[in-house]
Amino acid sequence: MQLHAPEGLPEITASSNLGTLITDHIDINSNDIVCVASTVVSKAEDRTCSLNDFPPGPRAIELTAQLAEETANDPDERFIQAVLEESVEILLESPFLLTETRFGHVGVNAGIDRSNVGHEELLLLPKHPSKSANRIAESLSTDQVIVTDTCGRPFRHGQRGVAIGWSGIEPSRDWRGETDRDGRELTATVENVIDELAAAANLLAGEGNNGTPVVVIRDFEWGPHAESSAHFREINDDLIRQAVRGWTYG
Repeated sequence: MQLHAPEGLPEITASSNLGTLITDHIDINSNDIVCVASTVVSKAEDRTCSLNDFPPGPRAIELTAQLAEETANDPDERFIQAVLEESVEILLESPFLLTETRFGHVGVNAGIDRSNVGHEELLLLPKHPSKSANRIAESLSTDQVIVTDTCGRPFRHGQRGVAIGWSGIEPSRDWRGETDRDGRELTATVENVIDELAAAANLLAGEGNNGTPVVVIRDFEWGPHAESSAHFREINDDLIRQAVRGWTYG
């Protein structure tokens, strides 16, 4: 497997056709997997907003006061309102907002980004990242596209690349029913392939001002293992979410 982060893509704006720009600047083969950072997808889909677009309601004001009291932070009530509007559930209220987005991703502050935008601006995640991946793929010679983001993971320090949308590839590789080297049957192992590919791509794309938001993965071999459509864990099977719902900070 080879990964390449091409340079030279122009600055992405709301008038950009992201798929066409990738095709014009990057050589794509039919079996390639194209990983695209959610930041440029959001910019192309005009998901840049002003803080003033989110006048704070009573719940945002309440949460802002709570966060200011319990942490050393001084959050903006408008930002908290934006997080509420982009979320379907608030799992944690303090020391930060851990939320579920409308498309099933769980992360801090609904994944809203304040980097690489104006001082009073926000960059929201794409509304439907898998639909975004499908639209990008329409202009490419491959239908395998992954929309990536970065977020923290439980029990780990720091952030890593994750997949929040995908097209033309199943999310997981199912090893259940196969055997290990000692002949024992695997009963629980499902490998989240698109997260692993997103993390690999993030090593090249970087976290700062690299200007390389697209990574091409070439010669990835799925292997003989069964494919699985599972990615986001079902709520009734998510023990961590259930535990977090009953936990309070302090």
